[in-house]
Amino acid sequence: MSEQNTLEVKILDKEYLVACPADKQKELREASVQLDSKMREIRNSGKIFGSERIAVMAALNLTYELMQSSENTFGDQKKLSKLEAQMDRMLGAKDAR
Repeated sequence: MSEQNTLEVKILDKEYLVACPADKQKELREASVQLDSKMREIRNSGKIFGSERIAVMAALNLTYELMQSSENTFGDQKKLSKLEAQMDRMLGAKDAR
């Protein structure tokens, strides 16, 4: 098990200390950069004010993107399973000859 460290991240000009396993710091830093980018994009649109509202919209947007990605992955897995079954049937028919 890896040791917990504290990592400092900066999101929308505020610094946060976050507990993080030493071997996951790179991923957490990348996640904080992505969140900061999404929050800045929302803030710069000028339609939403207040860091709390910006954070909620960023969370909703990122969650939606994650769900879309998961659905695409699931769809790809289903397609691969169908192709595999079709290949098995074709190979079975060829072997029967």
